[in-house]
Amino acid sequence: MKIFPNLFLGICLLTLWGCKDTPTEPAAEVTPVVSTYYLIRHAEKDRSDPENKDPELNQRGLGRAMHWAEIFQDIPLDAIYSTDYARTTMTAAPVAVKKDITVTYYDPDILGIESFKAENLGNNVLMVGHSNTTPEMVNRLIGEDRYSGMDDTDNGSLFIVTMMGSETSVVRLHFNCNCPE
Repeated sequence: MKIFPNLFLGICLLTLWGCKDTPTEPAAEVTPVVSTYYLIRHAEKDRSDPENKDPELNQRGLGRAMHWAEIFQDIPLDAIYSTDYARTTMTAAPVAVKKDITVTYYDPDILGIESFKAENLGNNVLMVGHSNTTPEMVNRLIGEDRYSGMDDTDNGSLFIVTMMGSETSVVRLHFNCNCPE
């Protein structure tokens, strides 16, 4: 009969021993994925025909488009998006040529922002739009209504939206262009 209490004590000790915390490897730090969006308005357009709904860039605008290519020269880009207008595609073209990236056309009215962000997770993206669509896209990316339409003469603003995990930041820079008129 003495075996039964000893057997019970042994089982309890084995159970306690089995529940002892075993040292584990420290959890590896997970680096959040960083996505960066660069948003600009098209360069100066040709205003000689007010009836033209799709004007090309004027001489100054062509110079600014080349200036944007210089600005983005050392910035790694994974994708370039532009609305399907002559002035936006002409603004994006010099950057696309230097980076050897095919421009993807987007319609800001139907672009699903969450799927767009998912498709570009971890990417550096340039988006070329208009005085109304550029700040609107910034607002959609950051999830708040911070920026209103741009002045019609503002062709030098650069919005940089950075998303790292659940953190989002935005900065607006302005670049002057001493481009010939």
